[in-house]
Amino acid sequence: MAGKAQNTKAVCDAPAWDDSASDGRPGDSDLLGWSSGELEAFLVNTGHKPIHAEAIWGNLHRRWVSDLADMVDVPERVLHSMVAAGLTVGRPTVVRAESSQDGFTRKFLLRLSDGELVESVLMRYKGRATACVSTQAGCAMGCVFCATGQGGFRRHLRAGEIVGQVLHVARILRDEDLRLRNLVLMGQGEPLHNYDAVMRAVETVIDGKGLSLAAIRVTLSTVGLVPGIRRLAEEKRPMALAVSLHAANDAQREALVPVARRWPLADLMAACRYFSERTDRRIFFEWTLIEGQNDGPEEAAELARLLKGQRAHVNLIPLNPTAGFGGEPSGLVRARAFQSMLKEAGFVSTIRQRRGIDIDAGCGQLAATV
Repeated sequence: MAGKAQNTKAVCDAPAWDDSASDGRPGDSDLLGWSSGELEAFLVNTGHKPIHAEAIWGNLHRRWVSDLADMVDVPERVLHSMVAAGLTVGRPTVVRAESSQDGFTRKFLLRLSDGELVESVLMRYKGRATACVSTQAGCAMGCVFCATGQGGFRRHLRAGEIVGQVLHVARILRDEDLRLRNLVLMGQGEPLHNYDAVMRAVETVIDGKGLSLAAIRVTLSTVGLVPGIRRLAEEKRPMALAVSLHAANDAQREALVPVARRWPLADLMAACRYFSERTDRRIFFEWTLIEGQNDGPEEAAELARLLKGQRAHVNLIPLNPTAGFGGEPSGLVRARAFQSMLKEAGFVSTIRQRRGIDIDAGCGQLAATV
């Protein structure tokens, strides 16, 4: 198996999710990480009427102001209290924006308040637009074919920093009289490793008083953190779940996705069944097609056996090139043969469109380097 995980210790030592990460609760000065209820509590505690929270929330999530001074319909005395408390609007700064030759993809290199860099992607399809955002700076999972994993983990993103990426893409679309329709948490990082901050960010962007994204159009992608999947199920989160498999036996999967050493496929499949039972939803299983390694008839048959009894849709993703992995993407003929075998076994699958490969905006290519 080509490639080598560079973060094995980080993966083995990493918690299922990190509750110590800042999740945007008051104490974090970035208002984009606050809920409308927390805004109300702040107003009451500073001697103001909680009704002003609605206007503040609208300025943040409908008008998308980047400075407290730009807020409208908020009394001056309230703004003074917010400034005195050191509250801010944590809009990311655009360092670089790149457009793909495919004409449908833009990638943004964004600088956060502490100078940390992350990347977000805007993808356009017929009749819809999708934002792909990051949930961590770097990643501790160490997947060998992923540029983010090859670079290692730096820190968790706060809820407001995740929301800020979504609003950045939504504002670009608004300027073109378009609306953001879909959100995928598939950028840099493992969302379930930063569980609380990610869930707070999702709650914010689906809030009907703000951006009002439909919950069913939010997709979270995980490499298979079993406790996080079970927590999603227990909480009956309304979002879609995508699970990165890439191999259907433990030995091969551990070589590609080191976190599989902690949670083998039997545990992962049990958690996936539990999620579907609790939420009454199917799961998208992601399979990166690597020429000559996991794209043959034996692997297709093994995958079909693994998914037996699952409510599954398989996304087949030809490998995108990264500097730290020597594999090659499967050709269309092999990809279609793999798809045909899954169909014969009763599973629906999609060969994903490759977008933004020339600007390193495809799945597994985000690295946030300058």
